[in-house]
Amino acid sequence: MNKNAKIYVAGHRGLVGSALMRQLNLQGYSNIVTRTHAELDLTHQQSVADFFATEKPEYVFLAAAKVGGIHANNTYPAEFIQENLAIQANVIHQSYLAGVKRLLFLGSSCIYPRDCQQPIKEEYLLTGPLERTNRPYALAKIAGIEMCWSYNRQYGTQYLAVMPTNLYGAGDNYHLENSHVIPALIRKFHEAKVNNQATVTVWGTGTPKREFLYSDDMAEACIFVLNLADGVFKPLLAKDRNDGLPPLLNLGSNNDLTIQELASLVKDVVGFGGEIVFDTTKPDGTMRKLMDSSRLNQLGWHAHTNFANGLRSAYQDFKSYYEDFS
Repeated sequence: MNKNAKIYVAGHRGLVGSALMRQLNLQGYSNIVTRTHAELDLTHQQSVADFFATEKPEYVFLAAAKVGGIHANNTYPAEFIQENLAIQANVIHQSYLAGVKRLLFLGSSCIYPRDCQQPIKEEYLLTGPLERTNRPYALAKIAGIEMCWSYNRQYGTQYLAVMPTNLYGAGDNYHLENSHVIPALIRKFHEAKVNNQATVTVWGTGTPKREFLYSDDMAEACIFVLNLADGVFKPLLAKDRNDGLPPLLNLGSNNDLTIQELASLVKDVVGFGGEIVFDTTKPDGTMRKLMDSSRLNQLGWHAHTNFANGLRSAYQDFKSYYEDFS
């Protein structure tokens, strides 16, 4: 990507989008286009068509999505499938009509089967049943991958899907019920410390294992991928291959830990002096999700942020946005 190329970051205020904005600015990209939800509703077809017809971006990072943890997915399944399908369909189709050179579609590791062989390779997509608690969201993201693949085959587009593992970092959602596990734990332990509570309750048994990636590492990887030379990038698009592998790359850290280990680390980072209690009546979700990111690693990219350092940065971010809890 030329440093002056017009780049549209869809969803620039979220965890993924804000990290992309930081890294694009850090690397000297000067022509970045953004719109808030109030300025552009990506679920509204005509509004998206008008935006692309006017702006004509050269590159698109599709990071806009309705996201959340187990509770949110269980409570709002209709919104999770409808809104994500609408966003993807509008942005991908209008990117094609506007002649976008390359598009990067960001999804989630939940696209893979619940009881997937570990570590999870890209070819495991659609080889088994999905985790029930986030199936609507996962199916929407799978549809986005298929849409990229279909447009590549029929129209010769260069659309690639990247599936990050569980992300954390600056700009996260710290809602106690609708957030993912790390921001929820950060807020829980912080409020428990401030209120001198004796215990903090964590959902589930603590035994499931999860992989985490710092959001700025993810953003670096996305920019790295979109900058790959044609001879490396085009084979990833699955346009002319017959191996059945979609235009998909896993993006992870290659390390995982149990929720119990995670809770202990967050407790230490926050400085909470009480005890951790696990509520075993609450669901665990998938027991393990470790991504096989070897295809991306072989292209030359590796995660580099130490997990404990990343947690400390995330906690500082939380405190900067939630000073009233400090």
